[in-house]
Amino acid sequence: MIGFPLLLIPLAIYNIIAFLMPDVRFGEPLFKLALMSGTEWPVTLSDVLLAVGILLLLLEVIKGARPGAKYLTDHLLSLIVFGAAAAEFVLWPKFGTSTYFLLTALSLVDFLSGLALRRRRGAVAVAAEPAVSRKSAGRKAEPVAEPQFEPAPAPAPSVPPAAPVAESVLLDHPEPTLAQPAVVPNAASPEVPSPDLQPGSGAQPSPDAPRR
Repeated sequence: MIGFPLLLIPLAIYNIIAFLMPDVRFGEPLFKLALMSGTEWPVTLSDVLLAVGILLLLLEVIKGARPGAKYLTDHLLSLIVFGAAAAEFVLWPKFGTSTYFLLTALSLVDFLSGLALRRRRGAVAVAAEPAVSRKSAGRKAEPVAEPQFEPAPAPAPSVPPAAPVAESVLLDHPEPTLAQPAVVPNAASPEVPSPDLQPGSGAQPSPDAPRR
């Protein structure tokens, strides 16, 4: 949205009075104010226009200090207002007064202050961009935590099957052999005191046979 140049208001009032009301004098007092010192201050139309111009210049500066408040078109309009006021002050005899000169000076201050505020905002924005980029780069450069993997458990010792173990035990230990006494052929049998039972006689005596 294009901002309206506020200093055009007092300049337009001066033009209306100069062209449409030629009998009005800017130096004639409109009213008088009694001060605490007892002196009466005569307020003229020039004083009113200058006071209005100063207040509007303050509003223009406040409006231009806001971020993004004034665009290039607003500064161009302020320059046009200043150029027209300066041309009228130089070319028209009705505008060759101190009041109109001060109003022209206020329009020049409005144009220059707008340019200075715009340049300052641009410098602040350029200075803020590297800080933001460094901050974002610092955030990107933060080390990412690597995933932690738990170490795999050590493999349990393999248990050999029972069958091969038993076979190896049997192979290492030979089977036991029964010790038998050596038989000597034709060896004399020992005699037993009993006459009926002698070694070497394989037949058992009959119970019916008479005992000796």
